[in-house]
Amino acid sequence: MITFVIALLILLAGYLIYGRVVERIVAPNDNPTPAMAHQDGVDFTPMKKWRVFLIQLLNIAGTGPIFGPLMGAVFGPVVFLWIVLGSILGGAVHDYLSGMASVRNDGASISEIIGKYLGNAAKQVMRIFSVVLLVCVGAVFTTSPAGLLASLTPDFMNTTFWIVVIMAYYVLATLLPIDKVIGKLYPVFGVVLMFMAVGIIGGLIVGGYSLPELTFESLANLHPQGKPIWSYMFVTVACGAVSGFHSTQSPMMARCIKHEKQGRAIFYGAMLVEAVIALVWATAGLGFYGNTKDLLEALTSFGQSGVVYNISVGLLGKIGGALAVIGVVVCPISTGDTAFRSARLTLADWLKLDQSSLGKRLILAIPLIGVAAVLTQIDFDVIWRYFSWSNQTLAMIVLWAMAVYLVQNAKKEWYSLVSAIPAAFMSAVSVTYILMADEGFRLPTVISYPVGVVAAVALLIVFLVYMIRARRAKKPVTS
Repeated sequence: MITFVIALLILLAGYLIYGRVVERIVAPNDNPTPAMAHQDGVDFTPMKKWRVFLIQLLNIAGTGPIFGPLMGAVFGPVVFLWIVLGSILGGAVHDYLSGMASVRNDGASISEIIGKYLGNAAKQVMRIFSVVLLVCVGAVFTTSPAGLLASLTPDFMNTTFWIVVIMAYYVLATLLPIDKVIGKLYPVFGVVLMFMAVGIIGGLIVGGYSLPELTFESLANLHPQGKPIWSYMFVTVACGAVSGFHSTQSPMMARCIKHEKQGRAIFYGAMLVEAVIALVWATAGLGFYGNTKDLLEALTSFGQSGVVYNISVGLLGKIGGALAVIGVVVCPISTGDTAFRSARLTLADWLKLDQSSLGKRLILAIPLIGVAAVLTQIDFDVIWRYFSWSNQTLAMIVLWAMAVYLVQNAKKEWYSLVSAIPAAFMSAVSVTYILMADEGFRLPTVISYPVGVVAAVALLIVFLVYMIRARRAKKPVTS
């Protein structure tokens, strides 16, 4: 319990202190935001701050900060360090900078922003990469809630039935103006989501469960199969710590905020609230099952959806468990619909296709959702592994792009290190993982580890050279 409380306090301090530091570097101004300058009644729609915050939170808080931390908890309480420090120094910085960069570039999608700061070649690659990732997210966040709903209706509504229902909802949410469905439903979903998080922790405390504590002994790798913490844990727990997917969602809210000064609460703050959700489920996994061995066995036997259901029912009973599961279902569905919406907007930006008419939105939305429907037939764990690595690779690229953005726009060039340092860290994570993972090159750690570190250091050196040259170019010449 002590570790959990301390983690919450550190997250709060991170928002109040480090979040303000990053905000001062960005220096919000009073210029008209895209929502105010380009209102179209569909995507560019000014909304109240609290409403935009809830939408952003539910956009990013899919089953990622639930399934990922449950799987990450198999490594032991060390996962808490990654959730807390990763979200404050990396994830929230990533979300805030990508959101504010979009605000200052007319609400542009992340692929267009990357192209502006990393070059046209990077833009073309990221256009394809972003759309593929978003479709994978849509597929992942269809099968996982469908499985959870099917667990509540085993006798008459199976997983396939719920996939069809969820896909039908995605079509509507992708096509309709953002304030008609998403803007009205998400505040309600937010209440359910908060009930779920509070209920799970309350159930652990009232039930007398021993909550995991982070000590020198528990800091070790406790994975029953001996999987290395580096870099498996850092990829397994993406949402809830650092997630590239969030940068595809931030531009949607960049088209809805009324003032730049709202950015820290909406982008940085929502990421830290997601970290709280991740903490809840990592704590629940270890607390409910008692140790990493039993948790891994449960995940293997019942799958992620089954473990969520068992924890919810075990802690809150049938009624409370059903409500908690519904809360967990809300998360992925509220992320899946905006994933497809973001994919539509990315394609629209790419093809320069106006989205004010329903017909033009249909042209892009239907094929995207159709491809995702096919992907739902593939094994969930396979899609999740590729999604997780792609997610962290996107985070790496976005952080490098934001570092360049700060070199060009911040008061002092070295301020860009708030993004460059986590970018280098995520570069090491991404390169190391793809070299050693089963879905990668399956190289031994004696090769993967040094190559990953060397790649990250090399990228950081290249960036520092760029930063120094940019500083010299800005420095006035004296006679």
